[in-house]
Amino acid sequence: MNMVPKRLFFTKGVGKHKERLTSFEMALRDAGIAAQNLVRVSSIFPPQCKMITRKEGLKFLNPGEVVFAVVAENSTREAHRLVVSSIGVAIPTDRNTYGYLSEHHSFGETEEQAGDYAEELAAEMLATTLDVDFDPDKSWDEKKEIYRISNKIVRTANVTQSAIGDKNGKWTTTIAAAILIFDDDEK
Repeated sequence: MNMVPKRLFFTKGVGKHKERLTSFEMALRDAGIAAQNLVRVSSIFPPQCKMITRKEGLKFLNPGEVVFAVVAENSTREAHRLVVSSIGVAIPTDRNTYGYLSEHHSFGETEEQAGDYAEELAAEMLATTLDVDFDPDKSWDEKKEIYRISNKIVRTANVTQSAIGDKNGKWTTTIAAAILIFDDDEK
């Protein structure tokens, strides 16, 4: 079996419940991936991998299937606390080279802030493998321009889920995930 995924899709979800585990389950359901057995993996975007939509990707999954995923999750039961989970991706121009995925989870950040940070993490990891000269202290906008000019990083993106802690103290869980698909058959 070839263990290099051919496709990848982003998904996200939020769940609330009096039990932390159940709030996580509810977030998985919201993301459409509760019926799978998730195996967390590290953060490499495979060479030649195609990003597809969530709707298209879910068609490849079967109940009970073991599915490899890069997952960011965060939980709180503090009323009104902003919680966020994000996955960033940086894809190289040379599709025969691997890219990077990053996980980020925090409190008090907006979806835009967390998403930009996750993208920046992935892009920095990729840039260091491609010998792109950049100043890590520059702003994300300045670094994006350097990456664009270098012609070595073709795309960055993120999927981010935020939620505000339940006012009655129920657990609130956010997840963001990149789901890796090995199946080469079209669905």
